[in-house]
Amino acid sequence: MSRLIIRKVAVLGAGVMGAQIAAHCANADVPVILFDLPAKEGPANGVVDKALAGMKKLDPAPFAAKDRAQYVEAANYGSDLARLGECDLVIEAIAEKMEWKLDLYAKVAPHLKAGAIFASNTSGLSIEALATGMPADRRSQFCGIHFFNPPRYMPLVELIPIAATDAALLDGLEAWLTTHLGKSIVRAKDTPNFVANRVGVFSILAVLHHTARLGLAFDEVDLLTGPRIGRPKSATFRTADVVGLDTLVHVLGTMQATLPDDPWCAHFRTPEWLQALIAKGALGQKTKCGIYRKQGRQIQVLDLHLQDYRESGGEVLPEVAEILKLKNPAEKFAQLAAHPHPQAQFLWSIFRDVFHYCAVHLGDIADSARDIDLAMRWGFGWAQGPFETWQAAGWRAVAEMIRDDIAHGRAMSAVPLPAWVFERDGVHAPAGSYSAAEDSLKPRSALPVYQRQLYPDRVLGEAPDDRGETLWENAGVRLWRRADQDARIGIVSITSKMHAVGEEVMDGLLEAIARAETDLDGLVIWQPAPFAVGANLQQVGEACRAGQFELLERMVAKFQRTSMTIKHAQVPVVAAVQGMALGGGCEFVMHAAHRVFALESYVGLVEAGVGLIPAGGGSKEFALQAHTLAQRAAGGDVFPYIQNAFQTIAMATVAKSAQEAVQLGFGRTGDDILFNANEILYAAIRRARALAESAWRPALVNPAVTVAGRNGIATCEMMLVNMAEGGFISAHDYRVAKAAATALCGGEVDTNRRVSEQWILEVERAQFVELLKTEKTQQRIAHMLETGKPLRN
Repeated sequence: MSRLIIRKVAVLGAGVMGAQIAAHCANADVPVILFDLPAKEGPANGVVDKALAGMKKLDPAPFAAKDRAQYVEAANYGSDLARLGECDLVIEAIAEKMEWKLDLYAKVAPHLKAGAIFASNTSGLSIEALATGMPADRRSQFCGIHFFNPPRYMPLVELIPIAATDAALLDGLEAWLTTHLGKSIVRAKDTPNFVANRVGVFSILAVLHHTARLGLAFDEVDLLTGPRIGRPKSATFRTADVVGLDTLVHVLGTMQATLPDDPWCAHFRTPEWLQALIAKGALGQKTKCGIYRKQGRQIQVLDLHLQDYRESGGEVLPEVAEILKLKNPAEKFAQLAAHPHPQAQFLWSIFRDVFHYCAVHLGDIADSARDIDLAMRWGFGWAQGPFETWQAAGWRAVAEMIRDDIAHGRAMSAVPLPAWVFERDGVHAPAGSYSAAEDSLKPRSALPVYQRQLYPDRVLGEAPDDRGETLWENAGVRLWRRADQDARIGIVSITSKMHAVGEEVMDGLLEAIARAETDLDGLVIWQPAPFAVGANLQQVGEACRAGQFELLERMVAKFQRTSMTIKHAQVPVVAAVQGMALGGGCEFVMHAAHRVFALESYVGLVEAGVGLIPAGGGSKEFALQAHTLAQRAAGGDVFPYIQNAFQTIAMATVAKSAQEAVQLGFGRTGDDILFNANEILYAAIRRARALAESAWRPALVNPAVTVAGRNGIATCEMMLVNMAEGGFISAHDYRVAKAAATALCGGEVDTNRRVSEQWILEVERAQFVELLKTEKTQQRIAHMLETGKPLRN
């Protein structure tokens, strides 16, 4: 199969989805032309210009770094259609109206580049029907490509071919989306709402039905349908507000119009209260009013009994809460089904009806049960898909419970479960996942791109992952290798809770590096997200309470020694970073020979939040960066390069992407940034091998680092004085920030004095320990341990 090359993308439609798809392509270094209608007033590209300006204000941000916006060009259908000829991929993302889309296709088709892929980002319209709007000779390059909102963060993309779609083109597009945009792909059938929305919207319908049937409140239901059952915090009704109530109703309308023979079609209708909200423009989050609204600081929820909003609250019955804590899924479902309280009956009912729906429609909507389960995980944020949940709870026992409820009229539909349900003990097995259409187990995709995913998302019951050969381990780390990748490249994984760095982790890393220097060619630090959340505050807090400051100083010295050992190891140490790398975790990352980041890596030196400064070598690394940059600049003044680092540390700034991490100095320009987190271990192993093969040598310890000294500290203090006088920082914030300035500037020495790396390490360690002795820092540490939130004292 020849590799698909996409040099430029066009996106048609600058609405919420179109603009954010364009932003994510720009994140991936793919230039984009974003089209929309010519503006009725002002500049012709005003519609797109407004969309681009709006994206810069969004949080979470569609752009992974601010400079990405420059790679999206504004265009309009009136004067710029010829520019479509520059693009290898054109994604249509206009409103979900068939006639509008077909009209646009007729206008753009003559301008498409030969061989360019044209794809519709519809959430549920028929792809075959849309294809009729394309010339017959272009239909082999046409398909559906359904992104989920927000496109940067939601992993799922559904690919929907038509009968004429070129199979090799679709394979190439799947590989490109997987690696270049970091997406998780489900091949969907051309059925209404495809896979995730078909099941997800039915799940919402089941919640709506049973909420009304049992007389539950919306906020009460959200307490039941969030993390307690493995769903996102936004649960059901908050999610509806985020998605948009009008969007939800549109999808419901699509199901009602296109699925008249569905056994559940009687439920494909919009409740009157939801119609009323939309009629008055209360569409959810985008209008700041929907099922929920914010009044001042108070979150209010619609109460149908009061016909008005009230303060959001609600509670879960303690007995039901205890059932939900049960570890045994079979016991949990049995108790929910048997408990008379409406909350328990509600939970059993929504699970039962989704299981029932998925079983009946599996052959119609998906190639296998795996596709449904992964689509719900990736598209709706469920911890487990419906078939996984069912299988974990005891396939046959739950099937009998569902059959009994159907027989007694308790289910939402009277249609019987398919015969295959009672012929099996589950749908997932080591050999594959069940396909109802083919009545067989189907293995995973064999596309070469998936060989890069050493630990892909697995479904319950699937063949387990290869965990490699353990070479050595202690209570904090495991040193291991995968013989199928490169047996001479070791992998060291932090195994402590949340991958916090305590004594056992430092001892483990030191031992692992020593063993790697003797027996291996390179080392990769990798573990599933988070990478590491920093020092073990529990250990630090206990030592503070016991007044063991000499012990703490020794601990910090060991932390510094661990960082320096990572940096100066005699084999290349590559950090493979995904998720949070905070505090000491960030310092380990900064000291690695090379970094392979997942795009969604959140990296920062956050010690100021607990009244401390970076002392695992982070301050020293920023001082070294300033020294190196100053050597290349006229005059050689280091302070301009210290200033940004000072603000970053004092404000405890966390990079919101790997691209920002590099810009802030936590990484380097030559580091690798991968969009698919499942590929970073594969890439890191190969990066370590490449370094080993290129006669790599560790950086020498610098004996002469030019530091900003007293003048640098004084200049930083000037900024602090202004902030303190303005009431923006407390007296202790001032003290912490001055300690950071002292470490970054090399201590109270003459400006432009040359000191060693070890000198700076000793300065940052001394400042760190002095802060630990203060009452207010101890209060901050205690508060963080108790609440998980920083204290401003």
